[in-house]
Amino acid sequence: MNAKALITSSLVWDNHGCMPLRPLDQDFLPQLELYRSSGVDVVMINVGFGEQGVEEHFRMIAHFRHWISARSDRYLLIDSVDDIVRARETGRLAIGFDIEGANGIGDQISLISTYYDLGVRWMLMAYNRNNRVGGGCQDDDGGLTAFGRQVLDEMARVGMVACCTHTGYRTARDVMEYSEKPVIFSHSNPRAIWDHPRNIPDDLITACAGTGGVVCLNGIGIFLGANDSSSETYFRHMDHVVQLVGADHVGIGLDYVFDRQELDEYIKKMRDTFPPGLGYEVGEGLKLVSPAQIEELIELQIKAGYHDNDISKILGGNLVRVANIVWKPAGIASREARGVTPGVVE
Repeated sequence: MNAKALITSSLVWDNHGCMPLRPLDQDFLPQLELYRSSGVDVVMINVGFGEQGVEEHFRMIAHFRHWISARSDRYLLIDSVDDIVRARETGRLAIGFDIEGANGIGDQISLISTYYDLGVRWMLMAYNRNNRVGGGCQDDDGGLTAFGRQVLDEMARVGMVACCTHTGYRTARDVMEYSEKPVIFSHSNPRAIWDHPRNIPDDLITACAGTGGVVCLNGIGIFLGANDSSSETYFRHMDHVVQLVGADHVGIGLDYVFDRQELDEYIKKMRDTFPPGLGYEVGEGLKLVSPAQIEELIELQIKAGYHDNDISKILGGNLVRVANIVWKPAGIASREARGVTPGVVE
């Protein structure tokens, strides 16, 4: 097949996108159409990151859900894998949510099930800096904590996928060893291709694949190269992971940022999270791989001799597999608390 035909015949899933985190601002939300016009069927949108606390996360998730629900002719909030299928069949974009760093739960593990019921389908262990769960990739990583193990247990119970992007290497290894479910890197690149502490070494890529997980390649220029957002460079990173662990463990997580000015303001404000000397200072000049480049990526895969089936797995099939293994019906935590057996009609 050619690239256009593969986009049409495959489920395309971008595992991480960044809308502005301003709960009273709807101006950028119509730009979600970029995903639809690029052939994307599923996208996970960030509702909070780093140092942001519980209130900020809940305000954003309420904001997104309200706006998306009012436009059900174009978008469908994800509750289950069946919703993804239904959205694709009806020409809508399926939207779920993610949390970048466990500061979103504070010290309250019970919030995990509430976030899950509101559509959060994966959560990072840390965001560059250490937290209660474990270490960040740009901090003195002491490993997964006892609280972190409790968080992983609760995430597995409710159906939320554990993610080690932005997480310290020691903590990530601990998570892989502890988890009985697939673990993902939602938007990370191989350090073997570009040496940046935000990227991940080959042994963690292999460990992730060993859990049955998926490494989704990031499209931010400073993690791909010297602020390089070319499709060719993105493919180099992807091909490295494919050659290392196989096409069954590779996906897309572009990390596309819609409001560059907001990102620049965060970088200036959060010096500990975005320290100087690592490329963050480019600010609004940061180059990003756009969802519109997915067709070019497929053309490069075809040119490199990838089989159509493997391309379809990378485009979204692998993430569907993980979802089928890990996700559970929303509301399962509250039903279990009342002694109701999942699947039994009340």
